[in-house]
Amino acid sequence: MDVSSFMGGPRPQCGVGVVAPFDFALDRELWRWVPDEVSLHLTRTPFVPVEVSLDLARLVSEHETLRHAVRALSAVEPDVVAYACTSGSFVGGVPGERAMCAAMTQAGEVPAVTTSGALLDALREIGARRIAVVTPYTKSVTDSLEEYLAGAGITVTGRAYLGLTRHIWKVAYRDVVDMARKAVVGAADALFISCTNLPTYDVIPQLEAELRMPVLSANQVTVWAALRLAGVRAVGPYQALLDPVARSGPAGMCSAPPPVSPIPAIPIPAIPAVPSVPPPSAMPAVPSVPPVAEAALAGPAAVPDGEPAEGFDPPGQALSEDPG
Repeated sequence: MDVSSFMGGPRPQCGVGVVAPFDFALDRELWRWVPDEVSLHLTRTPFVPVEVSLDLARLVSEHETLRHAVRALSAVEPDVVAYACTSGSFVGGVPGERAMCAAMTQAGEVPAVTTSGALLDALREIGARRIAVVTPYTKSVTDSLEEYLAGAGITVTGRAYLGLTRHIWKVAYRDVVDMARKAVVGAADALFISCTNLPTYDVIPQLEAELRMPVLSANQVTVWAALRLAGVRAVGPYQALLDPVARSGPAGMCSAPPPVSPIPAIPIPAIPAVPSVPPPSAMPAVPSVPPVAEAALAGPAAVPDGEPAEGFDPPGQALSEDPG
């Protein structure tokens, strides 16, 4: 029997090529937004001995570096290519991000998207113009993100950052949540959590329910935009960007709860009268009980003089007989 014909072979796949910085550690998180019919093909930029900073952002987003990575991905024939790095795609401003997309498209001859470009697309999708921002970066890198957003007409209402230059993928969810609570201080339409190396998948629904606004993250918008270019919907339960139902739920920021219909009165049946109890004078006499000896209720029975009661030591005797 021809096993391949019997089993039908592997299902046809839509391919998404992903160019990530050399220190990217969250491959598994990207896959969580991807449906079964899509395969991710990741490659990384060459290593450089530089910590997370504006200098590193410029190095990992050079056009020649991008062209080399996309040409390597072309061997598996992806339908779309995505550059998964927020700082690398906003460090050159809006014109720089557009030039990166053009360089990748030219090298791979397929549509291309970057994380920062995907962010702007996602903000348009949910109708957000004023956002709070959370980053793991230093102040200078966070400032650069705010400048990029301003260049696209987006106002930052509040922000919080960790000041990290390495090991960003090790940040705990609780730290992301704490930053989000500090950043949402003004009238924001949405919250954006920056950096593709910062874990966010599981905190998005929690923050949307708590803050009552859409929450976007770098990896989320990157996968969402890349799949949209390929004609595929990203998956992610209870996330406003991906699920219109979630967008109209807690993230919809309803100003008042829906009206509650009055509860109809339930008729209560009459309770039959309880027969009256005759007065004490009419009750039959109860035979008297012989009194109980008070000593029986007060404690252990008395013992003859000079004999200790069980469980007690006469004063002075226990210590004198202790062998220790």
